[in-house]
Formats: sequence, structure tokens, C-alpha cells
Amino acid sequence: MCGVIGIVGKGPVNQTLYDGLTLLQHRGQDAAGIVTCHEGKLRMRKALGLVRDVFQTRHMLRLQGNMGIGHVRYPTAGCASSAEAQPFYVNSPYGITLAHNGNLTNAEELHKSVFEADLRHINTTSDSEVLLNAFAHELQEHTHSTRLTADAVFDAVAAVHRRCRGAYAVVAMIIERGLVAFRDPYGIRPLIIGRRDTLMGPEYMVASESVAVSALGFEVYRDVRPGEAVFVDQDGKMYSRQCTEQRAYAPCLFEYVYFARPDSIIDKVSVYKSRMRMGRKLAEKIMRERPQHDIQVVIPIPDTSRTSALELANCLGVKYREGFIKNRYIGRTFIMPGQQLRRKSVRQKLNAIELEFRGNNVMLVDDSIVRGTTSEQIIQMARDAGARNVYMASAAPPVRFPNVYGIDMPAVDELIAHDKTVDQVADSIGADWLIYQELEDLIDCIREGNRDLQQLETCCFSGEYITGDVNPAYLRQLELLRNDQARGQVDEGELEDVGIG
Repeated sequence: MCGVIGIVGKGPVNQTLYDGLTLLQHRGQDAAGIVTCHEGKLRMRKALGLVRDVFQTRHMLRLQGNMGIGHVRYPTAGCASSAEAQPFYVNSPYGITLAHNGNLTNAEELHKSVFEADLRHINTTSDSEVLLNAFAHELQEHTHSTRLTADAVFDAVAAVHRRCRGAYAVVAMIIERGLVAFRDPYGIRPLIIGRRDTLMGPEYMVASESVAVSALGFEVYRDVRPGEAVFVDQDGKMYSRQCTEQRAYAPCLFEYVYFARPDSIIDKVSVYKSRMRMGRKLAEKIMRERPQHDIQVVIPIPDTSRTSALELANCLGVKYREGFIKNRYIGRTFIMPGQQLRRKSVRQKLNAIELEFRGNNVMLVDDSIVRGTTSEQIIQMARDAGARNVYMASAAPPVRFPNVYGIDMPAVDELIAHDKTVDQVADSIGADWLIYQELEDLIDCIREGNRDLQQLETCCFSGEYITGDVNPAYLRQLELLRNDQARGQVDEGELEDVGIG
């Protein structure tokens, strides 16, 4: 999962891009990058690390210009390498830089096509670089003069849609021409447009989440539609076109469960309200299946599950308490490579407030259970703090299958629920009993906010891959890339702090 942002402004955009990336930091903690355009040259800074660590004053002073894009990343396969930090750049045609959130399911096939047919060289294993070169080739094919038109951009994006499969939300900048944003035909990954009117004219922003738009003084304009492309020229005029048939309106469920900030609105659905509904649905299921429950206190596992846990407690009529204090300087554990590192991280990340556990029957609420490593340790922490019984509720259904659309769900044999019943999972993590959200209920929680969503992307829960091109051979290859043994060492080198052009 990654976060992207792009701005066409009337003044310097470096600070706004930086602030936007800090608002999207939850979407990627591995690397960060910004590219701006100034006097026909690109100014780039990208490296491994958090936004606050990657960009120092000397870097910000170099990022001049009224147009730019940014990216925060965590890797979904292989090692975390500075060479794969985004945005990526190619010099022909015009000079294009691109940032991407998602995952191409035909990346290997597309890489071969880009290399053999388009005669373009790829320097990394990133599918984002492949996507950039495919777009650059198509833009060159559809441009017949030095003057770039919106129609040429849209024709190129339409050709990219024909070549690419999978999930992708893209922002790209063309030197001295403008900003391009487009989204896959299913709308799996989010992308939203913001607008701000100034005395000098309108400024536009595109970003992964609405929080980056509204918190920076832009008004939410609308979502980029599935299969649509938007082009904002350097003068601030916006054009748009539907570049391929919208096959379904199917955003990823996990955006609402876990990844997005609760103060964001994605595809017209409030993340906060959807999580409230998740808590309500869980409470209804508990009352159906365990009407004589003896839950005395509901405690969230911070932070994502708080909204669901509070609503669950209110609906059950039991106390809600904060029982864990979180160290905010530890990254998300299910995306950390290596079981030993994840186990160590959980203990560093959370500490129990014993008085909330001692002698109580405790219901712990988490957004989801992926590997089970975190859940097992947290349940043991609750018992060590004096809990009499420890129950567990997941705001999401059992995660039984890998996600292939840009979320680092691990190999199948690392998913605790893949081949287990609910009772077996409860035994594995040490819970007295466990309750999961029903998939149909989770879908209802999202669609209640926007009935135009015909279906949602549910692959990690259902095993149904909406793009229709995911087969067992692909999943086996993905498993080789994603299991703990396959992960390489981190390259801590910096990559770019240069002017290009």
C-alpha cells in the first residue's frame, strides 16, 4: 500500500506536498519522495525513511516549482530498496515522472512487452517503473507534434488501460505540460481531486485520501472515477475523459477496515461512519450467537479499531475502556518481515493498563487478524495483566487468501485463518472465544454510505479476484516473493537529490 499526491499550483508547492505526505504517512513508512518542476527541470528528492526524516531544509529549498508529485511507500514484495523509492522518471517523451499506488497483476508480461516491443529499459523490479515506461511509450505513440494536447494524454491512458491489469491509482507529471491522474477500471485503489480558488486562479490537487485534500485548504471536488483520466495543464485548466469502460465500481474493502484514516472519505463513503457500522454489526452478531455473554469491558487494540469498538460497546451496553497505550514510533507489524521481528515489535508497541484488565471478562476488538502474531501476544498481555477471560472480535471477516492488488498480505501458509475454523483460530491465538464480522455485513457497512458501489473488492476474504486474471500459478509466484524467507535485506542508501533536465 502506498500514498500518492500531485499538485498544480500558482505558487511554490514543495511545502504543500510535504504536508500532504505527512497526512498520508500511514499508507507507507518505508520510503518517501517528492519531485517538482521548475524552469523546465525536475527537482527530485527520495530516500528510505519517514517523510520527516527524508526531507531536511536543504532538500526543501531545492524542490522549487509550482507543480509536483509525491509518494510514500511500503513494499509489497522483495526487499525494501532505495532503488525502488518513488517517483520514477523517464526522459522521453518530454520528461515524465510517475508515482503509483497498487499492483499490476500482469507486471511480468508487461515488463517483457516494454523491453522487447517498446525498446525501453527497466532498472528495478518495481511494477511502477514498468507502468511509467508503458505510459511514456503510449504518449510518444499518440503525440504527433511538440505541443501536447489533453486528447493525446487521454489516448495514451486508454492504451495503458488496454495493456495493464490489476489495481493502480497513478499521478504523473510531464515537464512544463501538466499533471496526469488516472485510476484502474475497477477503482480498486482510491484517488480524489481537490480544488482551491486563489486570486491568481484555481489550484488542483489529487491524492490517495480526502484528508490530504481538506486538511491543506483544498475543497474536495470529486473522486477520480474508475477508468477515468484527469489532466491539469500547467496553467491550471482541468480536462477529463473516461478512457476505458468502467467494469465495476469496486473499491478495496481493506481501505475502510484498516488502511485509510478515519477522517477520510473514500468514494463518497465516510471511513469513520463505515467503522461505526462495523461495530454495530459485530454487536448484533454477538447478541445472536451469544445472547448470554458475560463481557464486562470492551477494549480496542489501538488505533484503527477504536471506532468499531466504541460502537460495539454502546450497542452491547457494556463499558468501553482504553486498556493499551501505544508507542507511536513502531511501524505496523503485519507488514514487517520476519516472525521474530514482528513478535518483538508488538511488545515494544503496546503496553497494558493493568487496572482495566484485572478480574474482568474482556472483549478485545481489532480491525482484522492476518497472521495472528499480534493477536496472540496481545491476548497473552491481557491475561498477564489479570484478565479473567479474554474474548476477541475482528471487525473484518477471516483473512484466508493473499491480496494481489497492492496490500502486503503474506503467503497463504502465513495467514492464520487460511485452513482453520473459527474455533481453531481462537485456540491458536489463545482466546476463550472469537467472533468475526460476516463478509455480507462488512459489504453492507460500506455500501450503506454509497449505493452506487455495485460491488467491492473482497479477494483476501473471499478468494475471488475481481480482475479475473489471477490463477494458482500466479499465486504460487506471489508466495515466493512475499514469504518471510524471500525478503531481502534493506538497502539504506539514499537515491536521489538531484536536478534533472
